[in-house]
Amino acid sequence: MNHLGIEVTVKNVPPLDPGFIPLNLYNQAFLTGAKEPFHVAVERASGQMAVYDTFVYGTKDMFDADVYYIERLVKTILWMKGGFRVYLAGNEAICGAIRAIYADGGQQDFDFHFMAHVFEHPFEVVRVDKVPAAKDSPQRIGGHLDGCRIGFDAGGSDRKVSAVIDGESVYSEEVVWYPKITADPDYHYEGIVSALKSAAAHLPRVDAVGVSSAGIYINNRTMRASLFLQVPDDLFDAKVKDIYIRAITDTFGNVPYAVINDGDVSALAGMMSLGEPNVLGIAMGTSEAVGYVDADGCITGWLNELAFVPVDASPAAMRDEWSGDIGCGVKYFSQDGVIKLAGPAGIELDESLSPAQKLKAVQELMEADDERAKKVYESIGVYLGHALAYYYDLYHFRHVLLLGRVMSGKGGDLILAKCKEVLADEYPEVDKAIHPALPDEKFRRVGQSAAAASLPAIIGG
Repeated sequence: MNHLGIEVTVKNVPPLDPGFIPLNLYNQAFLTGAKEPFHVAVERASGQMAVYDTFVYGTKDMFDADVYYIERLVKTILWMKGGFRVYLAGNEAICGAIRAIYADGGQQDFDFHFMAHVFEHPFEVVRVDKVPAAKDSPQRIGGHLDGCRIGFDAGGSDRKVSAVIDGESVYSEEVVWYPKITADPDYHYEGIVSALKSAAAHLPRVDAVGVSSAGIYINNRTMRASLFLQVPDDLFDAKVKDIYIRAITDTFGNVPYAVINDGDVSALAGMMSLGEPNVLGIAMGTSEAVGYVDADGCITGWLNELAFVPVDASPAAMRDEWSGDIGCGVKYFSQDGVIKLAGPAGIELDESLSPAQKLKAVQELMEADDERAKKVYESIGVYLGHALAYYYDLYHFRHVLLLGRVMSGKGGDLILAKCKEVLADEYPEVDKAIHPALPDEKFRRVGQSAAAASLPAIIGG
């Protein structure tokens, strides 16, 4: 396969997507001939800096390939780690092209405005002679079992809460709610408080509260979350950014608390069940939700929004309606990925069905051993094998927990089996280094809300 003058050899191709070009294999092929040094750094909160040293061709005939490679690298860093300022050191023409792409009205206008909103700072691309030094601030958080704790898990269709005493759950409940279609933030606030009070009724006291919630959270504040999709911007700033902080302090006063992205809490729950750190959790459901606990058992504070990290270098890759970009994880590792492959597989889905109902229809075919459905899940397994090799280059994780509705039933088993085949055949060194798996009963017993309860340390505890 050839893209922008780079020839890529792919041994394992998805049966329903023959044009798929794994981005990691494209990058490897690109770098075999690139010799001119180029450096990228992305700055995020508190002066933290992600730095990548790489190479480009720097020649006129390879300019388009150079720009594509660096732009995809910048995109990857932004959505893996987050940031509001990109530093580039290297070829002036390439730097200028990247600056034009990541600008108001540019090709990556969405990323430009999204990152500015999340980090509450104007987004900019700056050319420098030398990029700043790398700096990270991982936090050892979670795994605290002492005392009387509440763990709250906010999902898009239900909310869960657990009351935990010295690591043992004494009460839990699951309540259906409708946060994504509700514009009044008081509805969300009252639902959170109701859950907290329900759990508190089963505790002699409340020593700490942990929250697991879909979205991006910085210093316990809600910066972006689909749960509050319908809330107008002015009410979001006034009532949503500090919604969990207000709900906890209004209800319990000055108790320790922590609010963390649900993906990171999934990875934490995985670490607690495995008894080992260095865990990447990938939940394939409505989107691709990801969390990471590093080799020291720390949560990094990175965005880990791999739904928007590119995995496919094909110019014909499917476009994400929200970000406007192509080839990103959300269209490969979510219900959207199943739906997009149903057509090529020859499965006709009723367009009046919701995405979740379409996923269920394909799952029912898979449970009945339908050969068309098998091709869908085999294709996703091939995607995943290539993507895990790329993610490994980024994170160097040891364990991968594969979660979410897409991974349930026979389909999930087939995805995992095909993924392992691809890793063994095409990436033997990665295959030896990582352990992808579905969650076991021990993980399920830990639970998301119970893991959330372990997030904050008790002062003086």
